[in-house]
Amino acid sequence: MPSTYRELARHRGFAALFASSTAHTAAQTLASLALGVLVYGRSGSPLLSSLAAFGPALAHLLGAATVLAGADRLPPRGALTALGLVSALATAVQALPGLPLWALFAPLLPLGLAGCLAGGVRHGLLDELLGRDGYLLGRSVLNASTGVVQIAAFAAGAALTAALTPAGALLLAAACHLLAAATARTGLARRPARRAGAATPAASWSATARLWSDPGRRRVYLALWVPNGLIVGAESLFVPYDPAHAGLLLAASAAGMLAGDAAAARLLPARLRGRLAIPLCALLAAPYLAFGLRPPLPVASALAAVAALGYGSGLLLQQQLLDRTPGDLTGHALGLHTSGMLAVQGLAATAAGAAAQVTSPGTAMTLTAAASLTVTALLWPRRGRAGSRIDRAYTICHPHLW
Repeated sequence: MPSTYRELARHRGFAALFASSTAHTAAQTLASLALGVLVYGRSGSPLLSSLAAFGPALAHLLGAATVLAGADRLPPRGALTALGLVSALATAVQALPGLPLWALFAPLLPLGLAGCLAGGVRHGLLDELLGRDGYLLGRSVLNASTGVVQIAAFAAGAALTAALTPAGALLLAAACHLLAAATARTGLARRPARRAGAATPAASWSATARLWSDPGRRRVYLALWVPNGLIVGAESLFVPYDPAHAGLLLAASAAGMLAGDAAAARLLPARLRGRLAIPLCALLAAPYLAFGLRPPLPVASALAAVAALGYGSGLLLQQQLLDRTPGDLTGHALGLHTSGMLAVQGLAATAAGAAAQVTSPGTAMTLTAAASLTVTALLWPRRGRAGSRIDRAYTICHPHLW
């Protein structure tokens, strides 16, 4: 299995998966921006524009209960190819001229369901290609690629939306989805499904309930979703916090995230990875407590970069999740992580925006960081006690699961 970035780059299966994932991320980012601009131009409503951007992410919750079983029950190459084609078609439909406003929102459901299932297939395949020992390294590269592509796509997307019109940018996003499908079809080897059986909603619900019912996995899922999601909510306020320099703050955060992922994947010894996951969640939030004081731009940028080092916790927690998950549920488990994370991020961004509306962006960022730290403290394992406080409260309230 690859143990260095150089070896990873020469791994044919990973190279194809990386290319397909990159094209998929570019398509999602361009489509989100273009659709938000299109809906706002048609409606003048910030709420509808926000829902257009976060609609597919919220649809991931429905996907976790209905289609996610396919992450382990479908052949990966065929699934990624078909899902790329579905996403391309749904995105192209949004570019049709003269559509009523409701029709622009209708394709968000299939896009969200396809994205949910594709995420599970993709991350399950990554584990299959690289093994448990190589997963952390491969996922760190995919995370870095996602961050870089999102920054580049948002920067280019603004110009493309102006030059091509939002409909033209949506067609370009559809072309990126087609590229993702073609790359998966031609670059990935044929592999059987990891688990037998039909990918039915009942199978999806059963597997999701099984994964969630284990106290250890539940704690890992909450640690993956909530502290991270709340800080994404804080970052969503960079523009109202400092409109003239929001790009610099976003770039500082992206740089910190890349450094944190690289350190988690390559520098931390294995014996420390389990111990540092929750402390890194605390690091993710603590610097944002200072934003209510309106620090100067250089200090704010440094705080954003230091905080983003804590995103490395996600890789360490995913390793814990894999260690607690049977091999035939790997894709479902990782897909559930992605779906829950995106949904919580969307909800947190909405809540942070509402808080900023009645206070100020800096105050809302501080409050969001305090909420993130509170959740992290509740999730922190107590020596000599079984599980976290959240686990024990959940067990008392839901004894039927045990």
